[in-house]
Amino acid sequence: MALIKRFLSGYSDNFLLALTLWPAASFALTLPILAYLYHRDGRLKFASVVSTYLAVLYVLGLGCFTLYPLPDGMSGPGITYGVPWQLNPLAPIGDFAREGLSVLPQIAFNVVFFVPLGFIAGRLLRLRFVPSIVLGFAASLLIEAAQGTGLFGVYPYAYRTADVDDLIYNTSGAALGWLCAAALARVLPPGALAEEGEVTHAPGFIRRCVAFWLDTLIIGLLSLVVSGAVSIMLWNLPEGIARDLAGTPWMLVVMAFLFVLVEGVLPWMHAGSTPGGGFVRMSCETRERTGARRVVFYLARLVVLGAAYLFIPFAWFALALFYLVARRMPYDFL
Repeated sequence: MALIKRFLSGYSDNFLLALTLWPAASFALTLPILAYLYHRDGRLKFASVVSTYLAVLYVLGLGCFTLYPLPDGMSGPGITYGVPWQLNPLAPIGDFAREGLSVLPQIAFNVVFFVPLGFIAGRLLRLRFVPSIVLGFAASLLIEAAQGTGLFGVYPYAYRTADVDDLIYNTSGAALGWLCAAALARVLPPGALAEEGEVTHAPGFIRRCVAFWLDTLIIGLLSLVVSGAVSIMLWNLPEGIARDLAGTPWMLVVMAFLFVLVEGVLPWMHAGSTPGGGFVRMSCETRERTGARRVVFYLARLVVLGAAYLFIPFAWFALALFYLVARRMPYDFL
């Protein structure tokens, strides 16, 4: 027990780093998973949301425990010399002979640490055994390669040991996790896949949020591309003209234009489905509206969602509270 406590105490900073990064990284990592689950099942249960967030924490922990701490200072491994690769799969035999049972926590940790990955692959993503094993092997190989190459060349030398035995242990852990998911499925089967492809006109709040987050991601990516193109254009203009135009908040102008396009024009043309809404099978038009009423509905929707952009996180809390009471969004009353 003392060996395990001493071993885990060295990783407390790694876990704290994972918790620190979780809120920011959850936006990038969780939403695609939620979108995939919606696309696959046509619905999203609360347990799936919780499981997805825990999976995000696990992925962050996986990276932090295996790659952190990074080299610092002016000397040491990764800065002035490297750590050699360990490519002998029989090395643990020699370790046992020299150190005895003290090597067991490290081996057990490498196996157990990848059990959740196999469980996630089998239960949440519903992958078969072989794809789950391949996923575990690929994830472990990526980590070992990062360790053995100084984070793919970020550092001049390797600062941690790339170990072929870790690859074996990690892949075995993923296999064990998948078997656990398969055993659980016999007692508590996962929900059946949704066969219907119908778009719902009565989406819940979580589905609306996922659709809006996907749209936000699209808007953000397109804004970066368009703003980058504008910057290149300004760079090639005469200095005087470029200086006059440089004062324009191009990023805000581009984002506003794309926001209206994605949340107003496209759903108007596609029966209420934004790009994100189409992916999670929902329409923002909860009932049929024509003429001026449809125009007012879309204008009100743009105002409400625009406010959500400007007053995060207060606006999301207010909208969630409103939906909890009214079971509709404000613009649905029009």
